[in-house]
Amino acid sequence: MEAFWWLFAIVLMALGLIGTVIPIVPGTTIILAAAVVHRVALGADRSLGMSALITMLVLTLVTYAIDAAAGFLGAKRFGATKWGLIGGAAGALLGLFFGLLGLFVGPVIGAIAGELIGGKEVMKAGRAGWGTFLGGLAGVIAKLFIGLIMIVIFLMNVPSPFMRRAPPLPSSRAQSRDPAVQT
Repeated sequence: MEAFWWLFAIVLMALGLIGTVIPIVPGTTIILAAAVVHRVALGADRSLGMSALITMLVLTLVTYAIDAAAGFLGAKRFGATKWGLIGGAAGALLGLFFGLLGLFVGPVIGAIAGELIGGKEVMKAGRAGWGTFLGGLAGVIAKLFIGLIMIVIFLMNVPSPFMRRAPPLPSSRAQSRDPAVQT
């Protein structure tokens, strides 16, 4: 049964890792949930310790902070005003209705539109949109990296049930029946 729960956790973690690059999918939360399910199913003695789970929880919370701040900080770094920030947020919400592409393009178009509404020139509005895109991309890369760290924490603390070490073999010299090998 240990092998089943280990594989279950690994599959969930792989799905969670994919979720770190898809907006709206809580990738690191799925990775954390996989670790928690593994611990609940197998108990503390055959799963993660509490300190590893707390570390994974903190990393999950960090990804939420990164998610919230990345696009904002990118837009601000490239000169967005409050109009660009409002437009980026509105574009992100509207992008939800247009699938995966809308989730990536919506905030950029929204930031540009917001800057244009606020009276900025096209080039400056484009810079704000570019900053929104780069900030969002940096956030996705950071979440992917943190998701990988979480999986490594799991794998370092929970060895694969398929890679059990065999007990050491007795010395071949002592077990040999060949008198020439005996000392």
